[in-house]
Amino acid sequence: MSALSRFTIRNYLHGRSVPAVAEVELGAGLAMVIWDRDERTCTTYETPNHHTLSLYLEHGDKLRKRTASGWQNSHGAGDFCLMPHNVSTEWDVQGPIRMFHFYIAPQTFDRAAHEIFDMDPDRVRLGHDAYFRNPRLERQIRTCMINLCWQPPENRLALGQQAQTLLHHVLKQCSTRLVNAPQRGGLSPANLRRVDDYVRQALDQPLGVEDLAAVVGVSPYHFIRSFRQSSGETPHAFVLRRRLEHAAFLLKMGEPASTVAHACGFSSHSHLSARFRQFMGVTPTEYALWAGPRQIAQ
Repeated sequence: MSALSRFTIRNYLHGRSVPAVAEVELGAGLAMVIWDRDERTCTTYETPNHHTLSLYLEHGDKLRKRTASGWQNSHGAGDFCLMPHNVSTEWDVQGPIRMFHFYIAPQTFDRAAHEIFDMDPDRVRLGHDAYFRNPRLERQIRTCMINLCWQPPENRLALGQQAQTLLHHVLKQCSTRLVNAPQRGGLSPANLRRVDDYVRQALDQPLGVEDLAAVVGVSPYHFIRSFRQSSGETPHAFVLRRRLEHAAFLLKMGEPASTVAHACGFSSHSHLSARFRQFMGVTPTEYALWAGPRQIAQ
């Protein structure tokens, strides 16, 4: 069974054979799906078991939500709406819409609320607004999340970071009874070494931000903030640098580029080549010719 099946709104749309353009489960109770829907129907999401942030990417001007005062019409692409955990909502769909869904498990929401605001999560409530506009948030989703390919394992950490940023925004901008978060210190040198050791031993694996956070026993959001405060770089940049440093070492030892790509967690030789050139200024083949083992003349 797919880990995505834990999210009931995703299951509802999947069960109605609504095409999913892309979907990814990010661990730590977060997931994203892009839906292409073209129906004329009434939809009710009965007491969903998760929070949902929805962004209309294309069309959607013929979609409306039932409210206490009657039907509220969407303005189409660029509209956001929120669907909190356990709150049923009813929608009238009368045409095409492409929409981005961000799913948040309640436990993930509560833990982040506690860490960000240092308060009882029961006092933090997610609104159920429909509809609202937020150009900055829309730009982040379109440029940093949708434009990033969701399948290659080397992108998992970057997607996880963006998802944590999005979760933070939802809490700060779309919740009630918020307070300023206390200032927290970064990771200790010992915990930084633990993370580094873990990464070095798992470079051939897809690494998520939740995996790294678990090494030092904190939430993904707190880990991203603390790691950057202590190391000066994001977890994604750090892991990518370690992958490329190890790739350079293996190439220098004479390993073929295809083997190096797999050993360093890249999904293909082409992905390694693109990243390696950005990092080193040359392709893996060029680097191997320049830095590889030399034959000693007899």
